[in-house]
Amino acid sequence: QLYGYCYQDSNDIPDTLTTITELGSPLEMIQLLQTSWEDRFRICLSLVRLLHYLAHSPLGSVTLLDFRPRQFVIVDGELKVTDLDDASIEESSCTSNSDCFMEFPARNFTLPCSVEGRCQSMNEKRNLYNAYRFFFTYLLPHSAPSSLRPLLDKIVNATGNCNKHGDAKYFLVWDGELTPGPSVNSEFTQKCVKSANTKYRRVPEAFIPDENYRCWPSYHHKGCLLSVFDTNEAMEICDSYSQCKAFVLTNETTWTGRQLVFFKMASNRIVPDPDKITYVKVTD
Repeated sequence: QLYGYCYQDSNDIPDTLTTITELGSPLEMIQLLQTSWEDRFRICLSLVRLLHYLAHSPLGSVTLLDFRPRQFVIVDGELKVTDLDDASIEESSCTSNSDCFMEFPARNFTLPCSVEGRCQSMNEKRNLYNAYRFFFTYLLPHSAPSSLRPLLDKIVNATGNCNKHGDAKYFLVWDGELTPGPSVNSEFTQKCVKSANTKYRRVPEAFIPDENYRCWPSYHHKGCLLSVFDTNEAMEICDSYSQCKAFVLTNETTWTGRQLVFFKMASNRIVPDPDKITYVKVTD
């Protein structure tokens, strides 16, 4: 977001433009791969919306010639472009299709030359393929919910094949098929069924302050804090960890509306907390 700007001469360079923008966190791909799939999906979704805007900006179709992770920042969990020095609105001129050749390290594309003598959608397709090779191929498939993998595979493959889908508007199906909502959330989370061999005692308005253990991926670096669709999924997760003996439902949710839950190694000390509900495994 642009907060302000001014023109001033700087170091004998006339008409220097200085801008003041919001502060974002540098994008570290290794760190992103260690976050939850839900957060990585949010970043990819924000990138899709950015691509659509660049393709239909007031200036025309904008391409980012230096499209790499270091050109972006994370602001409130969403991806934003921060460096526009290498942005261009010039569509390549051509006399034949052979002039519309896009070369990348892994594959190349030849686009059609329009009757106006311009390579059709070259700016847009360059952005799409770069988004595929730098972001989607790493952030989307890894640890994705199994119920969404067929659709995600379709999206990733289509992004990597510039000849089949010509514009960023195609990828806005994510808004209709994968964004938050009751019907999406149930598919997104693969609602689980409680194990028939495990019983839990419900303790309302209670919290376990200690007894933490680490798990991956966790929203808390010193404990196991995960998002769930409902209590049944929390029970299923607790059953899957041998060290889990209890879990605590909080009143906090993720950006998709999933509830955050602490998973605990024991329930030796339970304290009152009006905003939480504790479930303790019942042992024979």
